Amino acid sequence: MSISIKSPREIELMRISNRMLAEMHLELEKLIEPGLPTIALDEAAAKFIKEHEVESNFLNYDGYPASICVSVNEEVVHGIPSKEKRLQEGDIVAIDAGIIYKGYHSDAARTYGVGKISADRQKLIDETRNAFFEGIKAARAGNHVSDISNAIADYIEPFGYGIVRELVGHGVGTSLHEDPQIPNFRQKRRGAKLEAGMTLAVEPMINLGRGDVEWLDDDWTVVAADGSPSAHYENTILITDGDPEILSLI
Repeated sequence: MSISIKSPREIELMRISNRMLAEMHLELEKLIEPGLPTIALDEAAAKFIKEHEVESNFLNYDGYPASICVSVNEEVVHGIPSKEKRLQEGDIVAIDAGIIYKGYHSDAARTYGVGKISADRQKLIDETRNAFFEGIKAARAGNHVSDISNAIADYIEPFGYGIVRELVGHGVGTSLHEDPQIPNFRQKRRGAKLEAGMTLAVEPMINLGRGDVEWLDDDWTVVAADGSPSAHYENTILITDGDPEILSLI
């Protein structure tokens, strides 16, 4: 395993990439309403990316056909935006996106309610987000990847939610997916030691029911096997000599 340690120049480029991504997420959030076709979110993202003269790191990644992923309700990740699928009152929708700025990638995901949503769905969204912040308390130089994983699991398990195991967080930099992998479930091995200058995408994916998932026939969309709603929250962070820096929040 070779984990990239970013130079000050590289870190600054990643800050810029992630800052733009955070701005794009805020713009997309404003569009979410009942009746909106999910393709409209992709079109807005593509427009933002073009106007800022950057690239989507999702478009054409292993053949993925859109600029962002839009996953609704039981869709965990990698939902493909479409003209036919429209958001409905009470849905929850996860937007996962990333851009490339001067060769450096950013990656972040958010889950939102559409109109008025049920209390259990709102709690799932909130606790998935909270799990991210609990996890990164352990994201400090000298700790190990397992410290992040175990902190997320420790927080989520008491709620009885299902933690997705087939999909994990990862390093990010000049590639969208770099070492190390960062599971959201309890680890027996310590994993890689964290060092200042590492940039990581930490991303809890949590189901209201069981954690088991299936892939749809489009070979991209991952869904909760029991049909339960799923939430996803992700940021790119920088390991420092103190608290981690969240690059994709403004």
